[in-house]
Amino acid sequence: MRLGLVLSGDRLTSIDFLHADHALLTPKSPPGIAAAKQLAAYFENAATPFDLPLAPGGTPFRQRVWQAMREIPVGETRTYGQLAQQLTSAARAVGGACGANPIPIVVPCHRVLATGGIGGFMGATEGWPMSIKRFLLQHEGVRLDG
Repeated sequence: MRLGLVLSGDRLTSIDFLHADHALLTPKSPPGIAAAKQLAAYFENAATPFDLPLAPGGTPFRQRVWQAMREIPVGETRTYGQLAQQLTSAARAVGGACGANPIPIVVPCHRVLATGGIGGFMGATEGWPMSIKRFLLQHEGVRLDG
């Protein structure tokens, strides 16, 4: 899996999933190097915590949803409805915030599922994005049925 890291100053603003044929560039700045090292450590051991300065751009509501997602422990999931109830909101609004998450993995939107299934990822409900979500969940020890 290849990831594109975008930083503003010393803060991580987005992570993009890149196709396998995308050229690799080594981070040059200390914050970029730190982010790359922490992500590599996560892929070695999913229990590795992230300690990165983040600056995801989004509305105050989206910021609240993203913070709630960061509080979901590794190996656990929540439904859109559970997060909505926690935030006194609606499941559809939480789903929209999940889909707009610019820093996946570190802000673990993959841990948020639909009541009756896996839900979506990166604005999709099938294809390559869903294989990434399944991989991340399985990497964290989440058992998926079907």
